[in-house]
Amino acid sequence: MAPLALVTGATGCVGANVVAALLERGYEVRAMRRATSSLQALDGLDPQLVVGDVLDVESLRRAMAGCTLVFHVAAVSDYWRTPAERVYQVNVEGTRNVVAAAADGGVERLVYTSSSGALGVPELGRLLDESAEFNIQPKRFPYGHSKHLAEQVVQEAVGRGLDAVIVNPTAVLGARDVNYIGGSLLPAVRRGLSLFAPPGGLNWVDAETAGLGHVLAAERGRTGERYILAGENITHRATMEIVAEVVDGRRPLLTLPRPLMGIVALLADGFNAVYRGTPLFSGEQARLSAAQLYYDCSKARDELGLPITPARIAVERAYAWYRDHGLM
Repeated sequence: MAPLALVTGATGCVGANVVAALLERGYEVRAMRRATSSLQALDGLDPQLVVGDVLDVESLRRAMAGCTLVFHVAAVSDYWRTPAERVYQVNVEGTRNVVAAAADGGVERLVYTSSSGALGVPELGRLLDESAEFNIQPKRFPYGHSKHLAEQVVQEAVGRGLDAVIVNPTAVLGARDVNYIGGSLLPAVRRGLSLFAPPGGLNWVDAETAGLGHVLAAERGRTGERYILAGENITHRATMEIVAEVVDGRRPLLTLPRPLMGIVALLADGFNAVYRGTPLFSGEQARLSAAQLYYDCSKARDELGLPITPARIAVERAYAWYRDHGLM
């Protein structure tokens, strides 16, 4: 009989791609969702569905009953739209609840979805790897700090005997991103809102590849280890040019000077302090967009067999999924 795996956060982009990868590899899958969650990201998939919440320990215990594996993907990832208090509550305390339920329920292995944000910012010209430590002021980047703290929760549980592996996806772009986390770039470029490119760069991991990476971590990862799930290191301008080609949008006219991003960040922070609606972006996003957030993914490639998918493929898969579902 195939192992039964629970996926928390199954209705988000990464969680849905983990579900897809598990089903593709023959696992029985139980997908946990909140009662109010849309199932659009799971379109075309047929896992067991269970209602639960990472802030409700009893619901977690019920969801994990009979499960061999748990993939804890649920998190607040749209940090620029969410108060910091909520980010910490879900990402840290929610992880603490999942770890406790997994330990009590006799789960054989937990895979925790952290983030490349937990690794901090590299020196210019350097690649971050799994040995990196969070080096940003917490108030400047609550999301990354919350993931750093949640990793500590997982490592403490490993010290008590829990078999757990941590994965750190970089910026995720691809199919099933119904909440436009990484995918927000595509409609923005298509609408012509791409006159200027930030000066830095980013690593984009294809969403399907990230989903597969989680399963490979469960199958081949070493207990207590981190694995960066990454794709191509690429400048923001080059990414925007690829997106423009794929979606028939506007290419950026120029790249902003790096010193200007500090001013942009201050303006964004000031605007968000008085704006009553949902912020489009945060000052921290502006600051980080000046950095070269590049990563060394050789550990996941060598130990897990993670394929390295080019950014263009991720863009094409994202656009195809949005187009096929009437979202672009």
